[in-house]
Amino acid sequence: MPEELDEYQQEQQAVEQLRGSRKRIVGELSRVIVGQADVIEQLLISLFAGGHCLITGAPGLAKTLLVRSIAELFDLVFQRIQFTPDLMPADITGTEILEQSTDGHRRMQFVKGPIFGNVILADEINRTPPKTQAALLEAMQEHQVTVAGVRYVLDEPFFVLATQNPIEMEGTYPLPEAQLDRFMFNVLIDYLPENDEVAVVQQTTSRKPAPIEPIYGAADVRRFHDVVQKVPIAEDVIRYAVRLAAASRPGRPEAPGFINDWVAWGAGTRAAQYVVLGAKVRALLAGRNHATVEDIRALAAPTFRHRILVGYRAEAEGVTVEQVISRLLETVQPPAAK
Repeated sequence: MPEELDEYQQEQQAVEQLRGSRKRIVGELSRVIVGQADVIEQLLISLFAGGHCLITGAPGLAKTLLVRSIAELFDLVFQRIQFTPDLMPADITGTEILEQSTDGHRRMQFVKGPIFGNVILADEINRTPPKTQAALLEAMQEHQVTVAGVRYVLDEPFFVLATQNPIEMEGTYPLPEAQLDRFMFNVLIDYLPENDEVAVVQQTTSRKPAPIEPIYGAADVRRFHDVVQKVPIAEDVIRYAVRLAAASRPGRPEAPGFINDWVAWGAGTRAAQYVVLGAKVRALLAGRNHATVEDIRALAAPTFRHRILVGYRAEAEGVTVEQVISRLLETVQPPAAK
């Protein structure tokens, strides 16, 4: 009984930590990052939920700085991989080299690649061909890598933040659907409003940024992962998330007409899983004990935008994925309030 009580008290302590951390985290990040409140919230949600994140935006929008700052904030091991057209899978996972010991014997020694860290920044991931992009798949899904038939378990927490430039830019390769589905969110970073951009220019040209002070450690993040899983959510809210995902699939009975007209490929079950998990984190960060429909709706766009593929008709009519998601939220009715 005392052990159960201790475990319960630890969970409650973690919940209170998570609830009270939002202002502290935002305060620390504001030392180096101006604006981008929605982006920061979505990155934190994916970190606390244990999911990976794709960040899309033009060069020069502080994507790399934001990821590095989050790693420093949680005192996590940060590794950066610059994806280029000539990058090989072994450059990511590591490789075996022949090593001679002091007694003259030779043996194969595994040298770890940059994938061995807590926060992995896969910078400009769509600059490299699909074969090398696929080297991340096992690590992202299984939290392990296999080299020469030997499996190596990665340290926890393991969090991949991949940045990509817009697909229309020259020299980019679209990510395979299987890899896209491994990312919890696709976060869009856009240009700042004029006043925020002025603040960025002033801040970066007048002084060195203040160092980020760590607030938590790796053990805290692992404990947050466990606590998030236990946040209650009503079955009808989960059913709403499932219906949103199902309604995005063309050719299905539950798909609205505009989905059949505009969408070539819809969201799978993993979309519903991730949006529910994200809703739980969002509820805790807002100081609530349970997730709601509004949490689902708030996170629908970052969860669905990389899982819905629009067809040629939508492209011809100028319909974007964002418009499809908005229409989906208008069409699929949420459960009635009790």
